Amino acid sequence: MKEQEFLPISGTDYVEFYVGNAKQAAHYYQSAFGFQPLAYSGLETGVKDRTSYVVRQGKITFVLTAGMHPDSEVTRHQAQHGDGVKVIALWVDDARKSFEEVMKRGAEAVEEPTVHKDDSGEVVTASIKTYGETIHTFVERKNYNGVFLPGFVAWDPIYKAPETGLLYVDHIVGNVNEGEMNKVVDFYKNVMGFDQLISFDDKDISTEYTALMSKVMANQNFRIKFPINEPAKGLKKSQVEEFLDFYLGPGPQHIAMATEDIIHTVSEMRSRGVDFLSTPATYYEDVWDRVGVIDEDKKELKKNNILIDRDDEGYLLQLFTKPVEDRPTFFFEIIERKGARSFGKGNFKALFEAIEREQESRGTL
Repeated sequence: MKEQEFLPISGTDYVEFYVGNAKQAAHYYQSAFGFQPLAYSGLETGVKDRTSYVVRQGKITFVLTAGMHPDSEVTRHQAQHGDGVKVIALWVDDARKSFEEVMKRGAEAVEEPTVHKDDSGEVVTASIKTYGETIHTFVERKNYNGVFLPGFVAWDPIYKAPETGLLYVDHIVGNVNEGEMNKVVDFYKNVMGFDQLISFDDKDISTEYTALMSKVMANQNFRIKFPINEPAKGLKKSQVEEFLDFYLGPGPQHIAMATEDIIHTVSEMRSRGVDFLSTPATYYEDVWDRVGVIDEDKKELKKNNILIDRDDEGYLLQLFTKPVEDRPTFFFEIIERKGARSFGKGNFKALFEAIEREQESRGTL
């Protein structure tokens, strides 16, 4: 273990979205993505200012939270940004020590270490600011055996949609303003002890019209990976600029969720109404020469528009949804890794062109 790993993180504990209607959002993630109902917090549990539904699939836990009053911070955030990610919670063994370590390295506090108790034990949480209005919450739950967190009760409705094969959060991408990427990268490096895994410049991620730059930050065990994007100069408005315009500031752009059978997962989601970006037939004319031998049925990959890329350690398969909100902001990536640890550099051009086609249809390119 590297000496500088002062902040060991076991994984993503949960991701909390601030939304306009938590009940309906929870139903969407159940029906379309196959998440299972887990926990609830709201008026019936004594919480007056917000309602939260918790859904889970594999190791992925989403909290969908809506404000109950116009002056609620949740309501304000959703009104400004639309439905979006507010909290990226990190699972740690010692929330107090994690908070202490990042604070002495320059973090800005949101919540001091706080103990939450109920009959199932206790959870310690502490929160800090990161880019935009997004926060990281350290969650220590080794002394807790309840359903989710104190203050939540089990939610066990009759309706449960079949799962789609999602396993864990592979990475979460953040979009920041032009000129801010390196500052955010330095935050993850100096305050949280992350390493830079890889970087892409506008020569790597560009088309005839748009470009962006990206640096991927990861913790020591690679369970947490945060690519950070900023727009680069192009002839037209890039996807990052479009996001920033409609989100009204920096924020998480997409969550990549891993599966062991991307053909099944994508096919199942598509049948439930999830819209994915389209891939032109010309993409598949040379992709097989580029990626070499793979295990999957090539016809099924093409039928489902799935992208393929290879690095020195293996290959990966990936596909991106269209935005899942009314605003063209947040979306998901479905990814299956067959040894590859990279992020699909060989697919950037095809992906960007697909996004540009969507931007053009919206009149925002």
